[in-house]
Amino acid sequence: MSASKSECCAVFGIHSDEDVFDRIYNGLYSMQHRGQESAGIAIFDGEKIRIHKDMGLVSEIFKERTLNGKIGIGHVRYSTTGESKIENAQPLMINYAEGNFAIAHNGNLINSLELKEELERKGSVFMTTTDTEIIAYLIAIEHIRTGNFIEGIKNAMSKLRGSYSLTILREDKIIAVRDPWAFRPLVYGRSDDTHVIASESCALDALDVEFMRDVKAGEILVIDNGVESYRVCAGKISHCMFEYVYFARPDSILDGVSVYKVRKNLGRILYEEGPVDADMVTAVPDSGITTAIGFAKASGIPYGESLIKNRYFGRTFILPEQEERESGVRIKLNPVRSEIEGKKIVLVDDSIVRGTTIKKIISLLRKSGASQVHVRISCPPIRYPCKYGIDMQTYDEFIAREKSVEEIRREIGADSLVYTSLDGLVRAIGLPKEKLCLACLTGDYPLKEEQMKLKF
Repeated sequence: MSASKSECCAVFGIHSDEDVFDRIYNGLYSMQHRGQESAGIAIFDGEKIRIHKDMGLVSEIFKERTLNGKIGIGHVRYSTTGESKIENAQPLMINYAEGNFAIAHNGNLINSLELKEELERKGSVFMTTTDTEIIAYLIAIEHIRTGNFIEGIKNAMSKLRGSYSLTILREDKIIAVRDPWAFRPLVYGRSDDTHVIASESCALDALDVEFMRDVKAGEILVIDNGVESYRVCAGKISHCMFEYVYFARPDSILDGVSVYKVRKNLGRILYEEGPVDADMVTAVPDSGITTAIGFAKASGIPYGESLIKNRYFGRTFILPEQEERESGVRIKLNPVRSEIEGKKIVLVDDSIVRGTTIKKIISLLRKSGASQVHVRISCPPIRYPCKYGIDMQTYDEFIAREKSVEEIRREIGADSLVYTSLDGLVRAIGLPKEKLCLACLTGDYPLKEEQMKLKF
């Protein structure tokens, strides 16, 4: 991925008749691609909720730590709202007059400042800088006011604007919540007496749990001895297109759509829209691989590896500072000169934001003897900030904002440059255009200003 992009997190929840720590660990491990900054697990041991969390990877944090209990939630994080520090690691634990609960959040509120100011006026004191704490306080306040925890969640949802997929642990219950626009994925699986909630279906596969369905837009799913569903509200369905293009693991199925199939479709469409005479199709690993395979199959040009990824180095986008990301490219990717020398290369990646990373990769290929480098990008040009959980929040981040495709080609040093068209992207995903969030491409945001006004 040739960009500074970050998706904030993955959430997980499990209710079982056996100890769940190992399964939470494995579920989070399978979704580590969604966040490598911090991780945490909260488990109800029959008497109280116990939490362990820290900065770093799942395998590092829980190397010598375990928790006992049959009900729990987990979280991996990369920060979009809130600083990178231990106080912001999740799950968060909230103690209040009616008891306590733990909460984990994937997404980003766009009215967090307004909500925080109102809560502070009412006496709330914040211990973190995350919007997750805002959600938790709203739920607690509304629970106290209504006397019912689920009603508290419903009332809180009426005030929240933006993306949020939640897992909540309250005593012996797991509660899943998905925002009315369904920006971020959330799935439900079951195996015998074990119920699982996860950000992606690959986590269910890792546990050999049968995928049952996606949590619906605006739905609250309560799991204890059975499963109860409350459909609170629904907005304009706006699944983030970047889940399919980049964020999700290719073996996941999100809202009925195979991510692997989408990326292969993108490769085929890229060839249709940008055919080229070349000797080899290759990818920026790992995000461009499936699309490159689709391009190779459609074009008849052989697929090959030109860049070897250091598997012990995290995703470049996870690194919080630009200097770290740029130096990370040199450590993360190494060219295979024997496969590159003298060849015309088609280089496939998912996107370009600033253009600095792809420029370095093209330079690496040329230094290794590539005679030509033709770049094919599976996402249309990104020109607008994301408000719903991708760390692209200022206009000056986007090379496509001020430059034409030809100007970008010259800037990055490619022999040719083709992006998938917007129509091609929509066709590849296979969902109706009106059910996708394409705001970073078009500037048309699903939530309009008139929908932001709240009454307290």
